[in-house]
Amino acid sequence: MPSILVHNARRAAPLAAAIVALALAGARAADLATVDGTPVTQQEYDIAARDLAGRLPATMPDAAKKQNIVDYLVNLDLLSKKAESEKLDQTPAFKATIDYERRKLLMGTLLDKVGAEAATDAAMRAAYEEAKAKAPKTPEIHARHILVQTEDGAKAVEARLKAGEDFAKIADELSIDKNAKGGDLGWFAQDAMVKPFADAAFKLKDGEISDPVKSQFGWHVIQTLGHRDKPFPSYEGVKDQARTFVIQKAQADFIAGLRKGAKVVEPQAPAAAPAPAAAPAPVPAK
Repeated sequence: MPSILVHNARRAAPLAAAIVALALAGARAADLATVDGTPVTQQEYDIAARDLAGRLPATMPDAAKKQNIVDYLVNLDLLSKKAESEKLDQTPAFKATIDYERRKLLMGTLLDKVGAEAATDAAMRAAYEEAKAKAPKTPEIHARHILVQTEDGAKAVEARLKAGEDFAKIADELSIDKNAKGGDLGWFAQDAMVKPFADAAFKLKDGEISDPVKSQFGWHVIQTLGHRDKPFPSYEGVKDQARTFVIQKAQADFIAGLRKGAKVVEPQAPAAAPAPAAAPAPVPAK
């Protein structure tokens, strides 16, 4: 629409800011307005609402946002008509900007259409399954630990565990890691923990308890409870990412197809100067 093209013209940002400021200070209409008998349409309102979404305060009440958008459209209509009366739309620079913005809007509209048509559930699921099949296997373990400050303290913990005492009970009693209830660290990959701890934990078999292990945090007694490959996220958990991937790929493929079918001539980078020939090796004197 002409109003949107004017808003998007070169150097429109300062003008738009001024219009918004005028809207904030201007008279408030009860609903969508008319300007010299011409109504502000709902379609214009919806476009302006999207355009101004990031400029109005997030905490502003909905009614106030609506009124500011209406006032913006009133000011936009008045100022654009005044600019036309002064023939500001007839300058070469303005016409070139209008042409550029028109083509940009057409490009965006077409790419939105291509993306919307491509983003079927079948295509998104296919992209998900392909990513899942290609995902590298990442070993994880489920482990728990008891962290104390001294080696002697860790040896005492180890002795109590080997005597059959409950791991979680001792952890809650003695461990200085209060974030791990019962000492439980959950599932993690090897690079998620400091190296001395991870090296020791990943060497253990299920149910096995380590000797005391020193790290920068203190002394650990570790028990590994299980091994697995890190599970791939569920389809529902990454559906939005799958949609984005499908849309972007469809748009890129569409553009590549158009470029392949068109005669596009671009300036070539200047060829690099040839490397100087190597000097001949000296011939030894006879």
